[in-house]
Amino acid sequence: MGAADKWLLPLVSVSFVSLLLFLSALSGFSASSALFARLPPPSYVRRGAAAPPSFAYLLAGGRGDGRKLLRLLLAVYHPRNRYLLHLSADAPASERAELAAAVARAAPAVRAFGNVDVVGRPTAGTPMGSSGLAATLRAAAAMLRLDAEWDWFVTLNAADYPLLTPDDLIHVFSSVPRHLNFIDHTSDIGWKESQRVQPIIVDAGVYLAGRNQFFQATEKRDTPDGFKFFTGSPWVILNRRFVEYCVFGWENLPRTLLMYFTNVMLPLEGYFHSVACNSGFRNFTVNSDLRYMVWDDPPQMEPHFLNVTHYDELVGSGVPFARKFKENEPLLDKIDDKVLRRWRHRPVPGAWCTGRRRWFSDPCSQWSNVNIVRPGSQAEKFRTYINQILEESKSSNNSCKQ
Repeated sequence: MGAADKWLLPLVSVSFVSLLLFLSALSGFSASSALFARLPPPSYVRRGAAAPPSFAYLLAGGRGDGRKLLRLLLAVYHPRNRYLLHLSADAPASERAELAAAVARAAPAVRAFGNVDVVGRPTAGTPMGSSGLAATLRAAAAMLRLDAEWDWFVTLNAADYPLLTPDDLIHVFSSVPRHLNFIDHTSDIGWKESQRVQPIIVDAGVYLAGRNQFFQATEKRDTPDGFKFFTGSPWVILNRRFVEYCVFGWENLPRTLLMYFTNVMLPLEGYFHSVACNSGFRNFTVNSDLRYMVWDDPPQMEPHFLNVTHYDELVGSGVPFARKFKENEPLLDKIDDKVLRRWRHRPVPGAWCTGRRRWFSDPCSQWSNVNIVRPGSQAEKFRTYINQILEESKSSNNSCKQ
């Protein structure tokens, strides 16, 4: 077995799960009849600067989030993209296997294009400490190994949901410079200095199997002066070159900051921000996470859960993603119906889908050219929003402002 083969063992391949389901059906176990339908061949996916952009999605959750991750996957799925689903170690192995099997059954395109994987050996789900950052960097490294040509790395949680179709996102990002990162950030850390920056955290989930506790030292450490500390939203959209910089570390800065952030309380709220703003990527970082959230004033640890009363505001916001949503929140059904035009348990229909739209058949069970998109009304709202923040980023010089 080669080194690359060993490296990929922790991923539960969806195509392999499809084979297991096929064999189980021959043995008398029930399986979806869709598995036995003849699939059209995968369409050629064009890549490169002249082609539409593609995205590498990390969809992350914990115990009990399997169904939410499956719904999120179908809401953001497009054959041009790559997807990695991560259920943290607090979820039982059975839930992880059920998720992988459900993904394989979810849409014929998933099996044909082979662009969805489920992490088989997850990291811990410690609420504070380095587990989350470790999972994100591990996923980014996996994406770089699995697919050589995606353009942006997108982190989503099981409590997130899109506010536009995959065609909309690809269409608008086609005119966005591909060297840009989208990271909500600030160097004005205020009260976080004493409560988030200086405390020393040890994440037991990193080195003890089955543990998700963290320990806080009685002593604090000084705020670093070897680099400028930036903080902000943990949800990011990172360009490929910056991800390679963080993973491969051809300079010392990413490794140096990784050692420091290993013992920070919430490293996902500062690591990528600080690496970008202390490196040559400072001039290519847009100060936005492209998310709709509703906060208390002053903000608490987490934003409010969204409900149907927020519909008009979030749809009118122009941003591509929103959070937080509870499972089976009626607002999600309304977004599916009014915005995504998605039927339950099916992917969002796009220009690539050529089948008939009927209650008993999935239009995305047949496809043609996956390199064309058909944007809708939300695309224009998103274009207006992103043009605005790009212009503000140029004029106000608020990117990585010291």
